Amino acid sequence: MVDDEVPLARLVAGYLEREGFEVRLCHDGAAALPLLREVDPDLVVLDLGLPGLDGLDVCRRLREFSDCYVLVLTARAEEADTLVGLAAGADDYVTKPFSPRELVARAQVLMRRPRRPVPAPDAPRPPRPPLVVGALVLDPEAREVRLDGVEVPLTRTEFDVLHALAARPGTALTRRELVDAVWGPGWVGDVHLVDVHVLHLRQKLGDTAERQRVVRTVRGVGYRIGEGR
Repeated sequence: MVDDEVPLARLVAGYLEREGFEVRLCHDGAAALPLLREVDPDLVVLDLGLPGLDGLDVCRRLREFSDCYVLVLTARAEEADTLVGLAAGADDYVTKPFSPRELVARAQVLMRRPRRPVPAPDAPRPPRPPLVVGALVLDPEAREVRLDGVEVPLTRTEFDVLHALAARPGTALTRRELVDAVWGPGWVGDVHLVDVHVLHLRQKLGDTAERQRVVRTVRGVGYRIGEGR
């Protein structure tokens, strides 16, 4: 947890530890980056309003070497500011002031999201075949995406959003359906965070608003991959 409000950070850490999390605290953005490299965390709770190197810069630099889940804290309630946090690579956000129990619940939702499956030794499972939609190939086992044969690096959340769409080609999914598929039905918040992750996907896949080759907007509904049915 990276937050310069020391009492708050210690309070939240106590709640997280009671739920089984192992927590490391840091109160400075610049000091957080070497610590994050060392610890290689599963989840980072990151305050955006850090002095010096702010949380947005920390998040952007973190994304250069880690795909851990990032839950940002922001005292800025404006939609534009929360979207900026998501645009920097965060997976979810909580606005201050917040209930520590709410933050723990959000952290638990993120940690319940599916990761690369590891079959039990006594229960071998045949590998899932890649999903192929036109020139897009998505490998759920390797968590790799290729477009026209070229690998496209994605964050965990970007991959999960794309996987949810590719698993139902030609079907328009609402933002709520995408939230349920990626964050889980217990997630509570603004479903328009999906739009930010779709924007990132389009940038990495070479899509634009005018040339929606892979991820297409379905007005009044949401998004789809492939031709509509």
